[in-house]
Amino acid sequence: MILARIKRALKSVTVAKEPAWSNRSRHPLHWFKWLVPGLVIKRWLLISVGGVLLTVLGIAIAIKQTPVFHLLQFAQDFAENVAHFLPNSVSGPVVILLGLALIWLGQTRTLGSIIRVVMPEGDEELVDVLLAHHRLHRGPKIVGVGGGTGLSVLLRGMKEYSANITAIVTVADDGGSSGRLRREIGVLPPGDIRNCLAALADEEKLLTELFQYRFRAGDGLSGHSFGNLFLSALSDITGDLEKAINASSEVLAVRGRVIPATLSHMGLWAEFEDGRRVEGESQITAARGRILKIGSNPPNPAALPSALKAIQEADYLIFGPGSLYTSVIPNLLVPEILKALLKSRAPRIYVCNIMTQVGETTGYKVSDHLKAIFAISGPKICDAVLVQKRPPSPATLRRYAQEGCYPVELDREGVHHLGCRVVLADVMEEDQATGLVRHHSQKLAGTLLRWYGRQAQRRRVA
Repeated sequence: MILARIKRALKSVTVAKEPAWSNRSRHPLHWFKWLVPGLVIKRWLLISVGGVLLTVLGIAIAIKQTPVFHLLQFAQDFAENVAHFLPNSVSGPVVILLGLALIWLGQTRTLGSIIRVVMPEGDEELVDVLLAHHRLHRGPKIVGVGGGTGLSVLLRGMKEYSANITAIVTVADDGGSSGRLRREIGVLPPGDIRNCLAALADEEKLLTELFQYRFRAGDGLSGHSFGNLFLSALSDITGDLEKAINASSEVLAVRGRVIPATLSHMGLWAEFEDGRRVEGESQITAARGRILKIGSNPPNPAALPSALKAIQEADYLIFGPGSLYTSVIPNLLVPEILKALLKSRAPRIYVCNIMTQVGETTGYKVSDHLKAIFAISGPKICDAVLVQKRPPSPATLRRYAQEGCYPVELDREGVHHLGCRVVLADVMEEDQATGLVRHHSQKLAGTLLRWYGRQAQRRRVA
């Protein structure tokens, strides 16, 4: 009941729309969409009609009537009386048209009632929604591994192609609002999970604004995001973060699943080239050195069974995009997840960052990214790496250079030596107003799915 009220409250703040069924012009061929195979509609309509006929037949038998005889007799008498006044060439078509009109009226009223209940604010045809639902649920089972904002960018594009998406998200974050909640009330950091839930939600624009909203005033509230507080409260109510995510997914109508890599209070440590050892995800980035080794405390956090099952059933595994050492690699530090990933026979690809990241990948080439991953997993973890094809504009490059960031250089020989194929494509989105460079959700998803399609075809041929 509480979750239902939350859901209604979220829906109530959306912009009111006139019901689509009230003013939409109907194309004469529109109703034939209901005959498309796979909607699982026709069989139930036929079963319902059969049930009505059997019910009438049963009632007639129960009251000791001979229904077949009386029906035939009634039909014969009725036809003779009608034909007495009107010739067959007129009365037949009139009766047929009357029957079809009644069927049409009953069906339109029935569907109108259904639409008013299940799509009170929708602006789409119900049949189109069912067709989209059917298409999305037949999409490949995709598992994205990562964290931060990068994984949410991937999910935002992928949800347009498949509803069978699972995001396995790191819980090693200890900075910002997530870090404060982790230290003050002992919850697992919800920030990366919040981003993924917002990206997979149907009402994405509204939910992104709501979940990303940060309080600017108030003792203890300033700096916290609404989404982090929401997930933390649900974690306390339901008992753990996994249940909170499942409940949130129901409330937010999430297309897919979001699963934390572990429910252990996982922290990161790193050893640097200059001999320093730094603990804490935020401190590792702030240390600004070349990382030689990275690990977790506890050293062997337990994976969630649901995450392992998702990997086992996956048709496609995608790593990143996101911070190499603090978003992608932390998931590989969960031994059971790493073992499941290595055991999977699904096509696997790593989405390389477009720009280097100060404090993590300064001076890194594409092969350096792969070497860092392979140092944890071994070379069998990736089949290919996706690399941005063209560099950002000169103005954007100058802005990034001021921060010590540069495009990640593709060294083909180094990548091929590691046993990976290169997928080169234009998947970049450049914000001219802010000068920021990100992966473009739709371009990224389209490129990744085309590569997956080619791999699936090769495997079928083989």
